[in-house]
Amino acid sequence: MIRAFDRAVAATLPLVPRPFVRHFADRYMAGETLEDAVATVRRLNGRGVMATIDVLGEFIRLPEEAEATATAYERVLDAIAAERLDATVSVKLSALGIELDPVVAEGTLSRVLACAERHGIFVRIDMEHSGLTDRTLSVYRGLRGAGHDRVGIVLQAYLRRTMDDVESLVDLTPNVRVVKGIYVEPEEVAYRDPAAINGNFIRIVDRLVAHGSYVAIATHDRALINEMLALLDRRIVPRESYEFQMLLGVAEDIRHRLVAAGHRMRVYVPFGDAWYAYSVRRLRENPSIAGYVARDVMRSFVPGVR
Repeated sequence: MIRAFDRAVAATLPLVPRPFVRHFADRYMAGETLEDAVATVRRLNGRGVMATIDVLGEFIRLPEEAEATATAYERVLDAIAAERLDATVSVKLSALGIELDPVVAEGTLSRVLACAERHGIFVRIDMEHSGLTDRTLSVYRGLRGAGHDRVGIVLQAYLRRTMDDVESLVDLTPNVRVVKGIYVEPEEVAYRDPAAINGNFIRIVDRLVAHGSYVAIATHDRALINEMLALLDRRIVPRESYEFQMLLGVAEDIRHRLVAAGHRMRVYVPFGDAWYAYSVRRLRENPSIAGYVARDVMRSFVPGVR
């Protein structure tokens, strides 16, 4: 019943007026400006929560937009340093132009990394649709080979190839965010059964921690979080060797519980004026998030909604 509700909410989003989509979006994005993002991160830090900031806008069509994205990230990095925030940044290679021109993407990413390294700030390269997986992993390996050690990668548990990707990266002892994955992929590329995805998620994390990687466990799935806690305990993984990650405004009760128990927690803080396309895509491609948000909205009007 819950999954049917989630899918129904996600399916109706394109028909919903922009102000109502903005109501959804406001619950899990900082706002449109850098100042909004800084204020949000400051509040999170005050509650013992770290952040990773993302500049919205992967839907670019011109090299000039990729350059503008790089400039926006430089401003973010400067602000993190100036405000002494406990935050990193996440970047999408598509937003930096990799689907337009690899040369453009190389230049824009180099700008972001140079600024981050001046400030000593970690950069995470997000994983996107499967058509970019090989290129993203190649970029990451190239950066590590060039001595850029304060850079991490993301692996998606729903992709059938991911355990092979883990094996191909273990020599780097990578810093990895493990996610389920939200992009719509064909069945031959990605698992669709939730149990299969969760099983792969557990195997991926287990393999990474066994090889000494720092792992960012990014999920709101309560059952999976409990499995992760059991795995970390079984492997006797030090608290400084992993963290949990969640979206802004989602499953805050779980976040509070993990922080109170002494686990490192980082919240994904997106901002920018490209909020509409981002919101519709994320909510449609991950109906559970649409359901989370819709139920949260309903709770404010109808007592007892769960």
